[in-house]
Amino acid sequence: MTNSNTILDHDTREVDLLHEIGSRLAASDPLHEVLRKVIDFISIVAKFDSCFVYVLEDNELVLRSSKNPHAEVVDRLKLQVGHGITGWVAEHKLPVAIGRNAYKDPRFLSFSELPEDRFEAFLSVPVLSRDKLVGVINLQRRQPHLYSQREIRLISTIGFLVGAEIELARLEGAYSELSEQLDTRKAMERAKGILQRDLSLNEEEAYLTLQRQSRQRRRSLREIAEAIVLSDEIKRAPRKPETP
Repeated sequence: MTNSNTILDHDTREVDLLHEIGSRLAASDPLHEVLRKVIDFISIVAKFDSCFVYVLEDNELVLRSSKNPHAEVVDRLKLQVGHGITGWVAEHKLPVAIGRNAYKDPRFLSFSELPEDRFEAFLSVPVLSRDKLVGVINLQRRQPHLYSQREIRLISTIGFLVGAEIELARLEGAYSELSEQLDTRKAMERAKGILQRDLSLNEEEAYLTLQRQSRQRRRSLREIAEAIVLSDEIKRAPRKPETP
């Protein structure tokens, strides 16, 4: 009876956790915040020494989040779909669980900058949204560990649950970046036009002037361009007559 109640309590906690994940992820946070929450949730239901989350971008798997600090590779490390265990999971949309000597698996791809390459146990599950691959979640343990079907199913379920939110956060981030680039380009074009008009420069000379000011003042090109535009608007704004 006690064992039955224990299993029931465990199942109830897992259901509550999955409900909490759904509720919290609905907050429309930026991508990295969403991924941090995903790792935090996984740490509640599974024991691991490392957790990586890869996100599919332009047909490449980009390491976007890590439980352990890896500033040198997060947002930089990229994998081709089909390469390594992670790439195999992405290609086949199926989980892979290896209890020991994961680094000896013929699919394993080593990265010299990651100490996790020598960890024994490896669990990799796809992150899906409507059967479309969004990314891959990897869990690793230093010591051998036989992953149970319950563990595999639970982490896979989290992958299914967070897939849509990760994809949405990624798309919003890409849109925001594109919008930022467009705004920068508009400011640059306006600033170049002002420099060409006021200093009798051609387009290339105006651009080089912006670059030079950016380096000298240690400001972004957009900041320099916006300052030039603002200064021009102030000079050309109609002045109110002074009150006697």
